[in-house]
Amino acid sequence: MKKMLMIPGVVMVLMLANPVMNAAQAQTKKKAQAAAGAKASPADIAAGKELLSTSDCLACHKVDVKLVGPAYIDVAKKYPANEANYNKLAKKIIAGGAGAWGDIPMSPHPALSMADAKKMVKYILSVK
Repeated sequence: MKKMLMIPGVVMVLMLANPVMNAAQAQTKKKAQAAAGAKASPADIAAGKELLSTSDCLACHKVDVKLVGPAYIDVAKKYPANEANYNKLAKKIIAGGAGAWGDIPMSPHPALSMADAKKMVKYILSVK
């Protein structure tokens, strides 16, 4: 008789625990997807390098030498490669600005799409 009463109790506990486990699994999956989204794909890095090579950026920036603006390697040292910095720096490329690396302003690039600017940033932040 006790066994007959215990079985439904165990089943009910397992049923109640399942949504909790599913919520924890969903949260873990969400974090993994966010981390993967922050990692630049080799295709994005290659596309960013190509976009930079055909832009006017190289008039002021080089990979490892400071010209008018900072070297890409110095930018990569300052900003960790994550989604927040991809967005922040892509907006800066599009809008232009000054102050982060001195008084000389960076010219804006309003014709550049956010997607292309992010690819450029992903390349820059991959330079080590």
